Amino acid sequence: MTVSYDEALRDRIRAHLARHDRRIVTDPTKRHAAVAVVLVDSELGEDRVDPALVDDWIDGRPMPGNLDGRMVDVSGGAAFLLCRRASRLSSHAAQWALPGGRLDPGEDAVDAALRELDEEVGVTLPHSTVLGLLDDYPTRSGYVITPVVIWGGGRLELRPAPDEVVAVYRVGLHQLQREDSPRFISIPESPRPVVQIPLGNDLIHAPTGAVLLQLRWLGLEGRHDPVDELEQPVFAWK
Repeated sequence: MTVSYDEALRDRIRAHLARHDRRIVTDPTKRHAAVAVVLVDSELGEDRVDPALVDDWIDGRPMPGNLDGRMVDVSGGAAFLLCRRASRLSSHAAQWALPGGRLDPGEDAVDAALRELDEEVGVTLPHSTVLGLLDDYPTRSGYVITPVVIWGGGRLELRPAPDEVVAVYRVGLHQLQREDSPRFISIPESPRPVVQIPLGNDLIHAPTGAVLLQLRWLGLEGRHDPVDELEQPVFAWK
């Protein structure tokens, strides 16, 4: 069942974020980045076109069960924007990601998230659309990521930057509440559990997967469980 995109949802998420004692990571060895968790409206059955060959972005990683890497049948009702990164990028190429990037000098996380949203997806939104922040997530690749939750106010017209983003999908929030989500697996390289968020016919891993899990737990359900200790798969450590 889809989630209604309305003022009640906006107010509920804002209230949950305001009541949360946000976990802040201070690590001088890591660079600071921000991602935009943009909440928009969507329609059932849209965003089914995969604009590039799946083999280009699977890149040899094992796909469990009947998954094939495609983001299909995920839209409907309240949704968030999820990007497929361009395959020619120097880091984390072809991976699923939220709009975002490093903070420029003098920026805070909100400034950076709004700027990256404009640069990567072609959407310009004011500071007044920010509902709040999720917990910081420290990555294996040397960043501390601050997720900024933003109310898009409708469907929005998306214009992805081709040098950075292959496509942008509207993924319904109901997808985060699937019965098979979240999943946790063990790896020999770390004692921490690796989180997997099933979306469409793929699995979203941390850091994006951890952010989306907290969007569900905190934003939708009011749960304050930490996600910063959830592990990334080894292919995302670089």
